[in-house]
Amino acid sequence: MTVTSVHHINCGTLRVTGYPPVACHCLLLEDKKGLALVDTGIGLLDVRDPMGRLGQALIDMAGFQFNEPETAVRRIEQLGLQSEDVRHIVLTHGDPDHVGGLADFPQALVHVAAEELAQVQSGHGRYVPSQFEHKPHWQTYGASQRRWFGLEARPVDLNFSSEVLLIPLFGHTLGHCGVAIRQQNRWLLHVGDAYYLRAELTQDDHPVSAIAKQRADNDEWRRRSLSELRRLSRDHGDEIELCGYHDISELDAVE
Repeated sequence: MTVTSVHHINCGTLRVTGYPPVACHCLLLEDKKGLALVDTGIGLLDVRDPMGRLGQALIDMAGFQFNEPETAVRRIEQLGLQSEDVRHIVLTHGDPDHVGGLADFPQALVHVAAEELAQVQSGHGRYVPSQFEHKPHWQTYGASQRRWFGLEARPVDLNFSSEVLLIPLFGHTLGHCGVAIRQQNRWLLHVGDAYYLRAELTQDDHPVSAIAKQRADNDEWRRRSLSELRRLSRDHGDEIELCGYHDISELDAVE
């Protein structure tokens, strides 16, 4: 069976005083029909105009580091591929450390849960309007009857060799989704920010849980989504590989 290749790439670093650095762990899907990104990290425009794009308060709060070699465009070039071949971007959600690179791929179709795009376009304060000024080409996905290991699944229309699904994991934002990619007889599930650190899969009292609660638009939903990820890890670990967006140890393990 032909499958879409998956590259794990770090498209940004965040450093907050008192905490270890964290990654912006994106996926690059390489298929005979083109390339697709799962999230886009910190973009070229963020690097070149941090204050104009993001502002000092957000930079300080999230600990943005601005390193052009870490942007998705440069990571793709480092792999010997062409950024112009990125046909699709699949978003877990619209937070600024996840969508900074959107404008670097103006030709791409951006796939996102309908609930998340509604939040982005509502004027919600957590999203940064300048990152969407280039008017992305959106394709949205609403509620689905499809089920995947007991969770709702929304098939993403990439027409790649491997099936790609949006898996609602609401709570961090009201339309936050994981992205599942079939890899022969296994699945890779990028959980976005449904957990910040992998330790949350087994620890209820991890210090990062306080930050996760603070950043959640609906903490009850967030905890429910985390519970489902714990179930998947416990009961289906032989069929599903999980990775999140920020845990550098996960990225180090696959690089």
